[in-house]
Amino acid sequence: MRPRLRTVQVTPVLPRPLLGLQKLALNMYWDWTPEISSIFPRIDGELWERTAHNPVALLGQVDQRRLDALSTDLGFLAHLGRATENLERYLVEPRWFQTEHVGHSNIRVAYFSAEFGISPCLPIYSGGLGILAGDHLKSASDLGIPLVGVGLLYQEGYFRQYLNADGWQMETYPPNDFYNMPIRQVRHPDGSLVRISVEFPGRLVHAQVWRIDVGRVPLYLLDTNVVENSDHDRKITRALYSGGVELRIQQLMMLGIGGFRALVAMGLEPTVCHMNEGHAGFLGVERTRHLMHQRGLSYELARDLVEDGDIFTTHTPVPAGFDVFSRELVERHMSDYMRVVGLNTKDFMALGRRNANDDHEPFNMAVLAIRHAVHRNGVSALHGQVSRRLVQQGGAWHEWPEEEVPIGSVTNGIHTRTWIAPAMAALYDRYLGPSWRDGTANPETWAALDRIPNEELWRTHVDLRQQLVSYVRKRLRWQLERRGATDKELVDASYALDPDALTIGFARRFATYKRATLLFQDLERLKRILSQAHRPVQFIFSGKAHPADQPAKEYIKLVASKLKDSTFGRAIVFLEDYEIPVARMLVSGVDVWLNTPQRPKEASGTSGMKVVPNGGLNLSILDGWWAEGYEPGVGWAIGSGEDHGEGSDLVEANALYDLLENHVVPLYYERDTRGCPAGWVQTMKTSIKKLAARFSTDRMVKEYGERFYLPAADMYVARSSGPRESVESVVGWKQKVRSSWHDVRVLDVKANAGEARIGEPLTIRCWLRLGALGPEDVDVQLYHGALDAKDEIHGAQTISMRHQHYQDGVHEFVCDVPFRTSGRFGYTVRVVPRHETVLIPNELTRIRWAD
Repeated sequence: MRPRLRTVQVTPVLPRPLLGLQKLALNMYWDWTPEISSIFPRIDGELWERTAHNPVALLGQVDQRRLDALSTDLGFLAHLGRATENLERYLVEPRWFQTEHVGHSNIRVAYFSAEFGISPCLPIYSGGLGILAGDHLKSASDLGIPLVGVGLLYQEGYFRQYLNADGWQMETYPPNDFYNMPIRQVRHPDGSLVRISVEFPGRLVHAQVWRIDVGRVPLYLLDTNVVENSDHDRKITRALYSGGVELRIQQLMMLGIGGFRALVAMGLEPTVCHMNEGHAGFLGVERTRHLMHQRGLSYELARDLVEDGDIFTTHTPVPAGFDVFSRELVERHMSDYMRVVGLNTKDFMALGRRNANDDHEPFNMAVLAIRHAVHRNGVSALHGQVSRRLVQQGGAWHEWPEEEVPIGSVTNGIHTRTWIAPAMAALYDRYLGPSWRDGTANPETWAALDRIPNEELWRTHVDLRQQLVSYVRKRLRWQLERRGATDKELVDASYALDPDALTIGFARRFATYKRATLLFQDLERLKRILSQAHRPVQFIFSGKAHPADQPAKEYIKLVASKLKDSTFGRAIVFLEDYEIPVARMLVSGVDVWLNTPQRPKEASGTSGMKVVPNGGLNLSILDGWWAEGYEPGVGWAIGSGEDHGEGSDLVEANALYDLLENHVVPLYYERDTRGCPAGWVQTMKTSIKKLAARFSTDRMVKEYGERFYLPAADMYVARSSGPRESVESVVGWKQKVRSSWHDVRVLDVKANAGEARIGEPLTIRCWLRLGALGPEDVDVQLYHGALDAKDEIHGAQTISMRHQHYQDGVHEFVCDVPFRTSGRFGYTVRVVPRHETVLIPNELTRIRWAD
């Protein structure tokens, strides 16, 4: 039996002059502000490293005598004063949003994500999705966007990785001590803890709310490890991405339903909700339920309002990447909740099915999110295309042209100030001025890069590479000592890598489609590339495989086996436990970042973006962000975006070897009389100037703000604050369109001639039946464009036709088509719904084509 313990929190006694340290420690602004973060190692450098750069743990463990001594240290107090003033100014000064969007000061955006990667001392993330979410919050803070984050607080976070003697990945799950992390429990004004509950099968599951301050942005995290819950329910938020489908649906219920309830409980009801992947899909249902009870609306009426203010971002390029649940599982977990929202199982399941009438289709969280969000996007231009294709196939938009499926794209970015090396940031300070830090999304900021002398940029980069090599050697020794290596192996680790050699990094989540082993397709050719004494090349690998992904673990084992192959010398290493500290060292010190996914399975990828402001160059398949970022002179593209089918590994491996042998290695070792690789440095500068602004989260979050947050807020406020009758009118109109659409028919289409001359319009008429609909309910469009060799239209245009005549249930429409170029053109007529307040086809997917 586990005894119930009473707890007491013991905090350090900070002398009055040092009280500002507590405020600094509890706001993660220090993570991307060197002036503040540099104060903590001054307290105790060794302890700062031992606490994994956790300022709260540092202040809790430092010797009281040291604190007393610092309270009279004038140099330290001056530093503390500057740091405190920096934070206080940052928290209140007008930023981009306050300057550019004064009229939207009352909106609130809630950003929901299953994970957030903010700092090494907050291990509640697994990989790219979480890192992006953390960078999103940081840029929202820097830009002054009124945003709050919502997620789950995991007792064990994601696993920590180590390899056994055979190179097989092993996992450990060390618990997080929240009371020694920069995080606080949220309390009501009367001092009581904020608690929420969610309906689970036959019971309520409770959660407490914690807060992390990310600059100006609060991040609220739910924790089910409370005494009111059973032992099973206390483990719902135990670990990230572990357990079976039952635990998975429970976590997603807590994220979406519980997360929204937490905001309401704190008086922070949002204007706009942003679902970062389908994990938060239940948010749409809960926001609808809340509005139902608040306004006395039906589910359909409330959902019609809610979807105006919701945004859904997908990061998944393949159907298998979405969370899906069986009817039995959904019914078992959501039956009580269904009664609350007034839906039966069939209607509730339909919200998560592509085909709402297919009783055999599982419940898809991405589909659920799509049905509760008018605004939807992928995370790169190519991923937007892939997402439109996925959504179109068998879904509500299957009759629409792929390019018109309402899934846009906002390409991901990185929070530059988080990922740039201090030495490179100092170089930019000297030549670009300190204002570059607030202008990372402005191309003009980086246009000034030519002010930096080639030799100085190169020397800074060489220093960073040498620091990386030193870091790798120490980490390899630590890895080997942990598994009981021999003295010889430990000595060899001390000489791993060459600090002056061309260094290529490959680090990311290990999944089979990312093809970490592509480099090893032709071992003899690879050995020749690595073994040139006058032009050495070396590779650093790092990354975790999901604990249940056995094929990906085999990939890690294969890479690890090369470390023992003497023919590769010390030119290949694998760093265990790929976390933020490892990533920061790699992206700041490598010369080249290698990425070899199977196109188009990389939604975006951001690791390659992180090397750009640090002077690293990309060598990648044209997938994800690199498909739009690449151009000659900024790095190298493996292939030309072709689909080689089953033989793609061999073809693309040979293309990689060709690039290394004939382009990358020669350019790196081509030195001028001063030993500087002028051509390489010029490529570094071109890469930074052309890519750094485009692929920053400052640009990305501004784009979300202006393309989605503000329009969504305007739509939601306008419609939700209006009279009930206007909502009922719009929903009634949609119902009328849906019920009458089967009667819409295009009877005939005719042109006044079989050919046309440039400059002379072609008149086209069509006749159609609309059933119970009137001409004001539809947009009759001429769909036309130039034909290719397959008689398909590319780059089609539409013209709205004019209503001309009505007789005996038949409507006549007409339009004139001007032709400005010669050639073969195709045309047809289509009918779509039309309403001044309804987005088509975002909200209503009906379309009728002429036969």
